[in-house]
Amino acid sequence: MHPSKVELRVLGTSVTLQEHLRKRAEQDLGIKLRFIVDDGSSVQREGVMHPDRYELYDQWFHSIECLWPAHALQPIDVARIRRWDEVNTLARTGHTGRNLSNGVGCVPADRLFVQTDGSLARKPSKRISMLPLTHNADSFVYLEDAMPPSLLAGEESWAWLLAPELAGRVALQADAAIGAIDAALAVQACGLIRFEDIGNLSIEEIDALIATLIDFKRRGHFAGFWSSFAEAAQLMIAGKVVIQSIWSPATVELERAGLRFRLARPREGYRAWFGGIGISRLAHGRMLDASYEYLNWWLEGWAGATMARQGFYISNPERSREHMSDAEWAYWYDGREAPKDLPGPTRKHLVPAGQMRDGGNYVSRMSRVAVWDSVMDEHNYLVRRWTEFMRS
Repeated sequence: MHPSKVELRVLGTSVTLQEHLRKRAEQDLGIKLRFIVDDGSSVQREGVMHPDRYELYDQWFHSIECLWPAHALQPIDVARIRRWDEVNTLARTGHTGRNLSNGVGCVPADRLFVQTDGSLARKPSKRISMLPLTHNADSFVYLEDAMPPSLLAGEESWAWLLAPELAGRVALQADAAIGAIDAALAVQACGLIRFEDIGNLSIEEIDALIATLIDFKRRGHFAGFWSSFAEAAQLMIAGKVVIQSIWSPATVELERAGLRFRLARPREGYRAWFGGIGISRLAHGRMLDASYEYLNWWLEGWAGATMARQGFYISNPERSREHMSDAEWAYWYDGREAPKDLPGPTRKHLVPAGQMRDGGNYVSRMSRVAVWDSVMDEHNYLVRRWTEFMRS
């Protein structure tokens, strides 16, 4: 094999398809990588319809609900994943080790193992649908100085996204599958609607949710909607919003801009996601071999360490620990105070000395999952209604 002649096409979002990662992987593996970056919905659609246009699909586990029935991906042989035994219990079983029920929605462990009939389930086998890698517990961010004392006096809650005191200064995620769950958490926290399963809304529940959101939007409650973490950061940096749902890399930009903000630890729990990489069903021969090498590279430690520096976890964290200072590990994984200024993924200074990560350590954050990102049974209907909301 002449790896220098191999070019892998990786389809995904800006969450993990970042230039410094691409350069390091090319250097370490001796192959070429072409990152095909788009928003979540477009990546999902392209992944389903055109497995001929990529070798690797790098996105969220809930995308499996679309890609697996379409036979876009091939099963991954865990015997070819060198660090497979290091992958932690959250990815394999859905629990952090505390034996807690860990959220509703598309629990990644339920879609991990390929069964003999080709279906996916939690029962261990020698083949998996995607390699579980990056993950996090998401919530919302707010500017402390702009919050009414009446809200700050209480416990942080998703209901804050719909607080009348903050009308005109709120932003939501634009992607239907994720934004709708954030919105549903807020609507339910306000006591406006009670959902039977917030990770899998019925048609009637979707209609009720959208009607509620359209009402808020027509009253000018929302100042914006974002599709990428860069857009989210810019909304806040530009002073257009004081509270919004957020992805961790956006907080890197908020730090850089010198904003005083808090990442909420909502009393209702977090909305969590698990990212992974799948292999196109059309990848074979040298391209397939190179694909496995790239998957293995992700579990070797360096990638997990650089992901940690933007607030993401990796599925085999102990391997990444070797590539992080004790101070970095204490802050990102143990939830302790930063003893000194800590670097970001590509910059010398990101976290100032004395800061603590909101939400605590890895286990306490990932044990408080209210719902996992999901593709609902009525996903197509949700997307149509969400589009109506966005256009209203």
